[in-house]
Amino acid sequence: MGASGSGKTSMRSLIFSNNPASLTSRLGATIDVEQNHVRFLGDLILNLWDCGGQDAFMDSYLATQRSTIFSHVGVMIYVFEVESRNESEMVYYADCLDALKTYSPESAVFLLVHKMDLIREPKEPVFEARKKQLLDATGDTVASIFGTSIYDESLYRAWSQIVHSLIPNATVLSKHLTTFADACSATEVVLFERTTFLVIATSSSSQSQRSALDPTRYERTSELIKAFKYSCSRIREEFHTLCVELDGFTAVLDEMTKNTYVLVIIHNPVIEVSAIKLNIAMARRKFEELQRVEHT
Repeated sequence: MGASGSGKTSMRSLIFSNNPASLTSRLGATIDVEQNHVRFLGDLILNLWDCGGQDAFMDSYLATQRSTIFSHVGVMIYVFEVESRNESEMVYYADCLDALKTYSPESAVFLLVHKMDLIREPKEPVFEARKKQLLDATGDTVASIFGTSIYDESLYRAWSQIVHSLIPNATVLSKHLTTFADACSATEVVLFERTTFLVIATSSSSQSQRSALDPTRYERTSELIKAFKYSCSRIREEFHTLCVELDGFTAVLDEMTKNTYVLVIIHNPVIEVSAIKLNIAMARRKFEELQRVEHT
C-alpha cells in the first residue's frame, strides 16, 4: 500500500523480477490491484498484492473492497515517499490500519520510508523525523520502520526482514546453520532464497564476532549477487557458485538446496575451498529435510 508514485512497483520489480534499478523508470503506474504469486522456498507461496495508490483506488479499497483487500493479510507493507507531505496520505494510512485490525488483527506491519536517495546528507535526522511522525500515527500498533532506496542495499535489508517474518521455522534454520558453522569452523553462515537472494536465516555468533563484521554485509551481498546474476543473464550465462579468496578471509557461495544458496565465511587460512564445498555437499540432505518439514 502507499500513495501513487511512492515506488511500490519499482521495488517489487527489483526484488522479485530481478530487474536493475536503472530499468524501473520504464514501469507504468499500477492500475487497481496487481497480484503476483511468487514461489518462495519451494511450497511457500507469497501472494503479493500491489495496490495502486491513486485516490480513487484507495477510496475503493477502503469502502467497497474493504473486506477483500484486508482479509487474510500476513504482512501489510505501507510505502511512504520520504519527501511527501500529502495530508490525505496519513488519513488513508490510518484507515488501512483500522481495516487491518478488523479483518487481519494478527498481521505484521512494515513501513518503508522510501526514496531516501533524494535526501542530501545528513539523511539520518530526516529519517528519524519521518519515523517519529509515522510512529505517532500508528498508535498502539506494532510497526517496523525502514528507510529504503532502490539504489542501495537498504531495500534488501527491509525486504529480508519482511520475508523472514513469514517463514515459520526461521529459528530452526538458524540453529542448524550455527551447528553447520561450528562443524566447518566458519565465522558465519548465511542462507539466501535462490531467486530473490533475500536473507532467510543466519548462524548465531558471539557479540565480539558480530562487532568485527560490517553491519550491512547481508544486504550488500544480496544487492551485489543480484547485480552479478543480471550481468550473467545478459550474456546468456547462468550463475551457479562463487568463491572469493583474500588475505583476510575466504567466502564460498554455493547451492544448498534447489531453493536456497548458502554463503560460508571462513577466516582460518588453513581451511581450503574444497573442504568448504565438501561440507556444503554433506549438509544438503539435512537442509532439504528441514525445508520439507517446514511445508508439511
